[in-house]
Amino acid sequence: MALDLMAAFAELPPPIDYVLPNMMAGTVGALVAPGGAGKSMLALQLATQIAGGPDLLELGELPTGSVVYLPAEDPPAAIHHRLHALGKHLTAEHRQAIAKSLLIEPLIGRCPNIMCLDWFDGLKRAAEGRRLMILDTLRRFHIEDENASGPMTQVIGRMEAIATDTGCSIVFLHHASKSAAMNGASDQQQASRGSSVLVDNARWQSFLSVMTRAEAKDWGVNDGQRGYFVRYGVSKENYGPPVSERWFRRNEGGILKPAVLDRQRKDKGVLPFKKSKAVIEGADDNW
Repeated sequence: MALDLMAAFAELPPPIDYVLPNMMAGTVGALVAPGGAGKSMLALQLATQIAGGPDLLELGELPTGSVVYLPAEDPPAAIHHRLHALGKHLTAEHRQAIAKSLLIEPLIGRCPNIMCLDWFDGLKRAAEGRRLMILDTLRRFHIEDENASGPMTQVIGRMEAIATDTGCSIVFLHHASKSAAMNGASDQQQASRGSSVLVDNARWQSFLSVMTRAEAKDWGVNDGQRGYFVRYGVSKENYGPPVSERWFRRNEGGILKPAVLDRQRKDKGVLPFKKSKAVIEGADDNW
């Protein structure tokens, strides 16, 4: 349907509906991170918050709604462990709200393929009436060459078709390239593995990167502890102002919580060490 340009010029548009910080409802976005950085747990925490749970990440209030999370590379037992760890931070009211509004269906071993009509129709049905759908990870939802721009354009196009027809936003989890992970560049727009189409065609992209040795030095974190700290931010946002980056600390069970860190200052060539609240009050490291 063509836009009424005269009406658009004259009438005040409604406020943009954001599903995640600066991610417009009904669009497709990505969460890019190296393997083992904690992106699946981050996705699960975002899903539970939108489904009516608490803002454990302190990202700010997000409009609630129904969510479907489709993990395709982790077995049900692993997801159970994550949910159990998360449950320790939920009230009875939160648990009831999340159980009502969040659908989690593990697809490991079922070889979902969004380019197959049956799977496309099934994913579209799953998205109907939902505010957010999370695909974990993109590689598990197609069999195309990720380095080929044509096939990746079609894969993104299938997700866009679902989002447009249902109004459900889609976030796909994706791995950072080996070079980006090795060079500490997982926070860059082009850090994602495969064709640049995956970045260019998505309307929103966030990242999760593990603290590097240089960052640990800057923030006064012991090198043995830096693996517990990850940096989150939005590297591409088409519909809003820049979002501030933030540090999370991985706690018991892999739960991510905000970390309070103090950047070290050079004073006459000396770098004073000041432990962060997250290090001082760190939870059980067995996760």
